[in-house]
Amino acid sequence: MAQVLVTGSTEGLGLAAARSLLDDGHRVIVHARDAQRAGALREVADRAAGVVLGDLARADQTRSLAEQVNALGPLDAVIHNAGMYLDARRVATPEGHSRVLAVNVLAPYLLTCLLRRPRRLVYVTSAAHRDAEPNLEDADWTSRSWDGVRAYAESKLLLTTLAFAVARRWPDVLSNAVHPGWVPTRMGGPTAPHALHLGHVTQAWLAVSEDEAARTTGGYWFHQKLARPAPAALDESFQEQVLETLARLTGQPFTP
Repeated sequence: MAQVLVTGSTEGLGLAAARSLLDDGHRVIVHARDAQRAGALREVADRAAGVVLGDLARADQTRSLAEQVNALGPLDAVIHNAGMYLDARRVATPEGHSRVLAVNVLAPYLLTCLLRRPRRLVYVTSAAHRDAEPNLEDADWTSRSWDGVRAYAESKLLLTTLAFAVARRWPDVLSNAVHPGWVPTRMGGPTAPHALHLGHVTQAWLAVSEDEAARTTGGYWFHQKLARPAPAALDESFQEQVLETLARLTGQPFTP
């Protein structure tokens, strides 16, 4: 039995992953942005090992979230599921960051640094990361004209790169990235072509399975099969640049 944190578990793929893990007998810590959103957890909250709260667009609440989780005991795995899609304009967080960057990248980075180190890390990314240019000069979109689609793709490239950087830097941790497919969640929309039930299977499997394939690291997965990520994400020099950029933007050095 594993203890697993699933971020963004009030709906969609996060809720599906939490339910699946609970049904299989694992201890699951579920996460909601606030108490009102936690009400959507319903029966999952009653079965969970804990319910933690924190708005991942806010650095102070992300740090508080890490403290709440650490107080619940050691983790075996974290599924970094929480994310957001398109902002029509650049929405600034209290720290002045792009909200898309903060939720999709800065928060997972902070949690990676601040949580007790688990045995497995799973970062839910997107195939859109392949459409992004590996350019960190204005990762926070402070000088460029806002492009929501491009900002989202860039955030997922940074997240995928983070997963591979962690795999290389922490050889005792299994760190992988997962593209769940275009599935009919609130983010994916009702016309998404992939089956909803396939969207959460891979991340839950990587978090707890003892299958030989699931006990590997540094992979980019799609429906329990290895796929090819953007070449930049595999570049060690770019990985180091990403870690340095995230450390600078958050004020949190990467844990050696």
